[in-house]
Amino acid sequence: MDLGLKNKIALITGSSRGLGYATALILAQEGARLAINSRDPDKLSAAGKKIKDLTENEPFMIVGDVAAAQTPKNVVDQTVKHYGGLDILVTNAGGPPAGNFESFSDEDWQKAIDLTFLSHVRLIRYALPVLKQSKTPSVLTITSYSVKQPIPNLVLSNSIRAATVGLTKSLALEMAKEGIRFNSILPAWTDTDRVQELMAARARLNNTTIEEEIQKQAKDSPMGRMATPEEFARAAAFLVSPVASYITGVMLSIDGGMYKGLF
Repeated sequence: MDLGLKNKIALITGSSRGLGYATALILAQEGARLAINSRDPDKLSAAGKKIKDLTENEPFMIVGDVAAAQTPKNVVDQTVKHYGGLDILVTNAGGPPAGNFESFSDEDWQKAIDLTFLSHVRLIRYALPVLKQSKTPSVLTITSYSVKQPIPNLVLSNSIRAATVGLTKSLALEMAKEGIRFNSILPAWTDTDRVQELMAARARLNNTTIEEEIQKQAKDSPMGRMATPEEFARAAAFLVSPVASYITGVMLSIDGGMYKGLF
């Protein structure tokens, strides 16, 4: 199926690794014109080079931490200046640290809110005027299945990502008249660097190894394994594409059956 992504202008934040990188790679393979972002210039440069080598599609790279209040505007502005517009926005950022409720201060909560919620708010706010000029505008927020089924020892993520889902659904209703689609993907455990870090934290807490923790977590899936970033990215590419033109307000779980609820 041709997803209709050729020459569409797409901005993907937090895209030097993990789910953001996998999504950028799939969009590049589909012929989209990419802007990718990371706070780490070395990792961003390596990701951009790898995408170009694999697809012959060279992304525009923008360094910046989307948790900082001024960065989202800069990232959007640079993308629009470079390409002359914007069709697709994928808002993604690293998750807050692991820990239980009593281990976090007000400062910890505020940092997590800036990273995990306000980064989405600000990116969407600054992108909206340009998206309104697109014929096929689409926004995808990347959250977590923890908004449906809280994950132990991730109280910051469990709490704050739920706000992003509320934002996404609200904007899907509010902006439908403008033709802008808003969806979210709620991934479960996926084999990314971020998950490796969380498994390392669990290993320290439980006095086990990372490999043991990965094996234990994989048993929660009826499929007996974690997802790959590519499996996530293929669904993301479909949702932001013109082919999905009547899909908005969807909170799509990609979890291999880990979520046990009916809805």
